[in-house]
Amino acid sequence: QVQLVQSGGGLVQAGGSLRLSCTASGGTFSISRMGWFRQAPGQERDLVATIYWSGGNTYYTDSVKGRFTISRDNAANTVYLQMNSLKPEDTAVYYCASQSRVGGRYEYWGQGTQVTVSS
Repeated sequence: QVQLVQSGGGLVQAGGSLRLSCTASGGTFSISRMGWFRQAPGQERDLVATIYWSGGNTYYTDSVKGRFTISRDNAANTVYLQMNSLKPEDTAVYYCASQSRVGGRYEYWGQGTQVTVSS
């Protein structure tokens, strides 16, 4: 099993920056890809960004391209989401998740962290 522990998040004004961290432990050898998701009140959970655990290839949803950066530190088993130029519509609970098979389901999830962007 993989355990994912998140940190970061909080309240920031529009235009500000935050960094989220997600540290994996347990069966990290099984991770193929990590993803960041977010869920706003009354909305579905949406994929924000992904990164391959070993190769670093990344994906971003259109609404965050050029503002968010996903990265990983394999030595620390940690994935980051650097969020710049934040907008009120970025307000949501953010979750990290791990995928053992690319294209499969995300099996393990972090506890979630609130990001609130004030206008």
